[in-house]
Amino acid sequence: MVAERPVVIFSRTTCCMSHTIKTLISGFGENLMVYELDELQDGQQVERALQQMGCKPSVPVIFIGQQLIGGPNQIMTLQVQNQLVPLLIRAGAIWI
Repeated sequence: MVAERPVVIFSRTTCCMSHTIKTLISGFGENLMVYELDELQDGQQVERALQQMGCKPSVPVIFIGQQLIGGPNQIMTLQVQNQLVPLLIRAGAIWI
């Protein structure tokens, strides 16, 4: 699932942090692949797999360049440290 696009987000439609992270990253012009776990037939299974990978809470979970970045805290830290855009560029998610 994470190989489909440079940026893949596992989310829930009711999660405000998921919405915030999707808005932040898509604001750079990236066309995200978003999996809404509450809309997927196997969403609970995917959520369990994310939790087994150490993702707590289980949403949002962000992969950039097929690498697990983590959740909103990690993304916001990268943004504040001016490291998010270079990471997106290296992954081929955006072009500047």
